[in-house]
Amino acid sequence: MIPPAELAAYLARIGLARPPAPTAAGLAELHLAHATHIPFENIDVLLGRPIRLDPASLHQKLVRDKRGGYCFEQNLLFASVLESLGFRVTKLAARVRYRANNKLLPRTHMLLRLDIEEEAWIADVGFGGSGPLVPLRLVAGLEQPQYLWAYRVVEEAGTWVLQARRPGGWEDFYIFSLEPQHDVDYEVASHYVSTHPDSPFTRSLAAQRATPEARYLLRSRELIIERAGGIESRTVAEGELLGVLDALFGLPLPAGTVIPDQPWVWGS
Repeated sequence: MIPPAELAAYLARIGLARPPAPTAAGLAELHLAHATHIPFENIDVLLGRPIRLDPASLHQKLVRDKRGGYCFEQNLLFASVLESLGFRVTKLAARVRYRANNKLLPRTHMLLRLDIEEEAWIADVGFGGSGPLVPLRLVAGLEQPQYLWAYRVVEEAGTWVLQARRPGGWEDFYIFSLEPQHDVDYEVASHYVSTHPDSPFTRSLAAQRATPEARYLLRSRELIIERAGGIESRTVAEGELLGVLDALFGLPLPAGTVIPDQPWVWGS
């Protein structure tokens, strides 16, 4: 459970003046606020800093230091907030399929199941700029529009697949089961993601932020902005990188910070 002062600081971080009620509407309000205020990023990994998943470290980094993080950091913090507000939360794990080029990947993604008034929901504030902005009902095949995008979950051999609608059809994001996970499971997966040489997060910069009107993605030095009118992209020069991270992603870093990076390697 989060102490009252830390809960108040978290709500201020995501722009909410009061804690939402433990209802479906309250969950949607909290999810949207978190997803649009705390960006996805892997900067500490590239700087050689350990990723700490204990509650105090998560609060310090994502709330007080106004940084972002990847799925384990984001969804563990979000889960602790939800539990403090009276939601019934089950922690889950998934195998990412997005940009995996048909490779079978380990369970290195975290998401949450919430049961509210006999209805099941999936919450995930840690999939980055392409992920859902509000929770999804756990109903097979139901298309669920969210602003400019749409998602659904489908059943597959006793498991579930999260998909997003693309111009060419439905694209798999990740596959998951409903088996509850424990924090120690995430410690192991996070260690792999943040240290293994084959992990894209140890080689390439990723920063992502979403709003209802646009998605901002920085992959290595390629900046991609997706809006209703289309997608634009450009290369970010080395001298403007820190300014872009601050202005577009809300990630203020000390002047002179040098982020080692290689070309984007996801799925290679």
